[in-house]
Amino acid sequence: MVYETIKYELGERILTITLNRPEKLNACTATMEREIVDALDEADRDNDVRVIIVTGEGRAFCAGADLSFGADTFDRDTRRGPVKRLPDGSVDYSDPKVSDGGGKIALRIFRCLKPVIAAVNGPAVGMGVTMQLAMDIRIASEAARFGFVFSRRGLVTEGAASWFLPRVVGIGRALEWCYTGRVFSAQEALAGGLVSKVVPPGQLLPTARALAHEIAENTAPVSNALIRQMMWRMLGADDPMEAHKIESRGMYARGRSTDAKEGVMAFLEKRPAMFQDTVPADMPDYFPWWRERDYK
Repeated sequence: MVYETIKYELGERILTITLNRPEKLNACTATMEREIVDALDEADRDNDVRVIIVTGEGRAFCAGADLSFGADTFDRDTRRGPVKRLPDGSVDYSDPKVSDGGGKIALRIFRCLKPVIAAVNGPAVGMGVTMQLAMDIRIASEAARFGFVFSRRGLVTEGAASWFLPRVVGIGRALEWCYTGRVFSAQEALAGGLVSKVVPPGQLLPTARALAHEIAENTAPVSNALIRQMMWRMLGADDPMEAHKIESRGMYARGRSTDAKEGVMAFLEKRPAMFQDTVPADMPDYFPWWRERDYK
């Protein structure tokens, strides 16, 4: 697919997705939403992609939704056509036209089988910050700024942020940032746990790529795909027994794999491991376990 609003660049087993509307501070459009989802679909299918980095072109990461439609920007009936109504005249909230575009991006990132690193090069507000919440590691430039500005626009959080944000930074910090809707610095984001590291602008991509290289060169992709989904999905589990069940499956399946045998022998022989299992071809038979009614 030829992309209009993003760049898709793969090298050394690292995919860099760059939001690419610099003249609009990479504000997100419906086209960008579709292209990000398509790029992640392609990344999951490509065995050569071990790690994904997401960043922005120019001086911004993403300024949020494109507001060029003015007052009607968030009016679904005006922008997408009238939403379906139930016989009693109330809104049929199952109509796909109601669905939040930022949520489609966040949920697709959530389902991703590859580690995802955000390299936040500049301002990231609204959906520009909520899309990061489903990414695994966020590294910020000193020039980055963040803002959950929804209450200042008469809106509510989107991008599934009401699920992700409290889990990432805690409920108190999440509510403070969302109640005030203020834009805050990279250092405040670091102190609040939203990002793991703040670096000078010129070191942002090299820092992200160094981390991506460490993952790509030393770890088993199937293991990372499973670990990623286990960690995220266990955030919603109501008992550690759920983690024990799925970890037991994982240890059984991976313990018998050629990757596990290679990992042990490489350690004993003091050499780099050469993992051969690929994503998604060699995912174990119990994956995706969360679609089962009652896994044992």
